[in-house]
Amino acid sequence: MTPDRLRALIAGGETLDIEFKSESAGHLSDQDLLEAVVCLANRAGTNPGWLLVGVEDDGTVTGCRPRHEAGLTDALRVRALIANRTRPSHTVRVEVCPLDEGDVLVLRVPSSVQPVGTSNGRYVRRALGGDGRPACVPYHFHEMQSRLADARTLDYTALPVPDIGWDDLEPLEFQRFRRLIRENRGRGDEALLELGDEELAKALGAVESDGPSLVVRVMGLLLFGRTETLAAAVPAHQVAFQRLTRNALEVNDFLRWPLLRIMEEMETRFRAYNRERETFVGMTRIGVPDYPARAYREGVANALVHRDYARLGTVHVQWHEDRLEISSPGSFPDGVHLNNLLVTDPRPRNPLLADAFKRAGIVERTARGIDTIFEEQLRSGRPRPSYDRSGATGVTLVLPGGEPDLDFVRLHVEEERDNGPLSHQALLLLDHLRREHTTTLEEAAAITQLDGDSARRSLDGLMKERGLVERARGRRRSYTLSAATRRRLGIEFERPDTTGLPPSEQQQVVVEYARTHGRVTRREAVELCGISPSHATRLLGRLVEKGLLRRYGEKRGTWYEVVRREAGAS
Repeated sequence: MTPDRLRALIAGGETLDIEFKSESAGHLSDQDLLEAVVCLANRAGTNPGWLLVGVEDDGTVTGCRPRHEAGLTDALRVRALIANRTRPSHTVRVEVCPLDEGDVLVLRVPSSVQPVGTSNGRYVRRALGGDGRPACVPYHFHEMQSRLADARTLDYTALPVPDIGWDDLEPLEFQRFRRLIRENRGRGDEALLELGDEELAKALGAVESDGPSLVVRVMGLLLFGRTETLAAAVPAHQVAFQRLTRNALEVNDFLRWPLLRIMEEMETRFRAYNRERETFVGMTRIGVPDYPARAYREGVANALVHRDYARLGTVHVQWHEDRLEISSPGSFPDGVHLNNLLVTDPRPRNPLLADAFKRAGIVERTARGIDTIFEEQLRSGRPRPSYDRSGATGVTLVLPGGEPDLDFVRLHVEEERDNGPLSHQALLLLDHLRREHTTTLEEAAAITQLDGDSARRSLDGLMKERGLVERARGRRRSYTLSAATRRRLGIEFERPDTTGLPPSEQQQVVVEYARTHGRVTRREAVELCGISPSHATRLLGRLVEKGLLRRYGEKRGTWYEVVRREAGAS
């Protein structure tokens, strides 16, 4: 720690990662020091925590007091004190950093997945207090379970439920599970259909043997429990379906049923409210619903499967006039955040429950449900889904509604019919370009959450293999929809970064377009270079004279193709 870096930390003030401790009024006791370390160790997040002793709450440096003999503070002895009197032993980095105003004892405290306490049983964590400022608050047991579940070191749904036995499970829910496997047409685990109720429960991990009796796990109760037993034994479980019109509640139902019954009820309500309009691709009718069924199904299933069942709260499905919102208690699991949702490995908070939903065929067995949500939403001609309102206490999925872009629907249907499926990365890029008109490679990487090379390959596939995208010329390398794609989408052509191009660059733009798309017309040359039709005629004529293009057709049917030179030709 250098003095300049320390001053920068102090200047930022106290945060959830930085705590100041004053010693101006007296020596900070070992117990207070330990509790401050434990507090920072138990905070959420992965950034390093900093405990700065000798700094006032307002950032004024008043200096720390010597903790050992000869008026000194031995950093190694402070480190040993913390390691010996925390459970489990927590290792921190300790140093004394001199400033002009006085020495500051600096402790770098890594966060811990395992709850950390003092040797005398004190557990606190860093969080926002009632006044909105960072503080150390009690660390309750259910919060510890949530933290372990976030880090995937504890599956809460695999815990046994005390005083619950086989008779507390509902036989009808086992029948519902089998029916879902049959109805989901090969997506589920059909081998489970031949098992009896007890064998099925054991195969899913819903129960475990304890001598001659069976112990029911939380997951077993969530899937197969009787409603009254489930409500009493898992009080955090509750799902609300709300329909809002002009901010007034038209429907406001709260359900505590087993999860499979809730899934069926949510899909029934979805079909009742979800309207559909149509468009045609040739003679083929294409239905365009208000919200895509697969995206809704995955969103609801994710909320039920990945919610934090150790935390009180309700899963909300809210149907607004212009959007659909699905929210669930609990943050993203550790390692998952807004910038890697589409590319991170699946990290279920409740693995046992997630596996049961896959084996029933309710969710994708590939565990790429978020990809499905994005693909289906974009294919319906609407803006991309959003998780931007998610935070430390809940995850919220927003599916924007409103009028669909039917031209975009027709574009992707025609493209997939003629050239094969479009990936969700390709759909994201096309959606961005239809709204923003241009993108850079860096922006494309951020949109798709891919690295630069992968984003370039996605753009090259849209440009060279499909002809949907082309390069725009300017000071920065950027990409735009091709002129033909813009016409298909009904977008008036705008000339990104081409105004004022010198003749040599105009020729380069036209030749590259012809090479990429197989041909170029006078109209496309006009749009590409922002020039008049007569100017475009002369430009194309010069390219023919130079032997770069060859002309075909007559009058309005005229088009130009790049001259292919034989190997070895000069």
